[in-house]
Amino acid sequence: MKKIVVTGANGMLGQDLCPILEDNGYEVVESDIQVMDVTDINSVQKFLEENKPDIVIHCAAYTNVDKAEEDLKTAELINVTGTENVAEVCAKLGIELVYISTDYVFDGEKNEPYQPNDRTNPLNNYGITKFEGEEAVRSICDKYFVVRTSWLYGHHGKNFVETMLKLAADKKELKVVDDQVGCPTWTVDLSNGIVKLIENGEYGTYQVCGAGQTSWFGFAQEIFKIAGLEVDVKPCKTEEFPRPAKRPKYSVMDNSGICRDWRFALRDYMSLRVEEEVAE
Repeated sequence: MKKIVVTGANGMLGQDLCPILEDNGYEVVESDIQVMDVTDINSVQKFLEENKPDIVIHCAAYTNVDKAEEDLKTAELINVTGTENVAEVCAKLGIELVYISTDYVFDGEKNEPYQPNDRTNPLNNYGITKFEGEEAVRSICDKYFVVRTSWLYGHHGKNFVETMLKLAADKKELKVVDDQVGCPTWTVDLSNGIVKLIENGEYGTYQVCGAGQTSWFGFAQEIFKIAGLEVDVKPCKTEEFPRPAKRPKYSVMDNSGICRDWRFALRDYMSLRVEEEVAE
């Protein structure tokens, strides 16, 4: 049985990933800042030497896209230095590394889905630090998977689906941005995609996201349709909701068939959500 250490195990992705790994026969060691501080290489070395994993899945990250514009130092410390530390210890100990990255490494100037080897040109500090993390993994490790994902949502964290449903409880009319297009991805589908990659064993850079594409407006429409809610959703432009961090207008990625259509995943997410509400 292979042993996997998951960093950021208490995050939205980690809380779905760990049980899915266990269901697939892996021994999972959950870690967070309390047991392994990725920004401290001695902490990383001590934890990995003690646990002797075959694989590390590095989910821990600074993910507040807008806050990274004013706090680049912290974003760099966690996303760049932290990733370099994990990569260096993994390389030294011969451990496979899976690094979770983002569609925000792209600038959105393309008109067709991005391929893994397309030119990167991040528009915001978050995207820059995640790309620098990618580069660290590729330059330091021989045994690695860089896994780009996008528009992530899951039951264990704040996300667009829950935000829309919460807003719909108070308002019958909403404006949602229609000029940013991407690939919504359920944390469960991303977790299953990661399992496929590590079992396939071909190292490299991959894009693990929902198949197909939509705008935030289209995403909201589908959420309300599945939920059976009467909400008047109106499309608007990014300029109407200014944010500190610039987002790519088009960040659709070709997922090479790793994940299913985003709509099927959303339906399953919503069904599970209803089941949990009934159980409570």
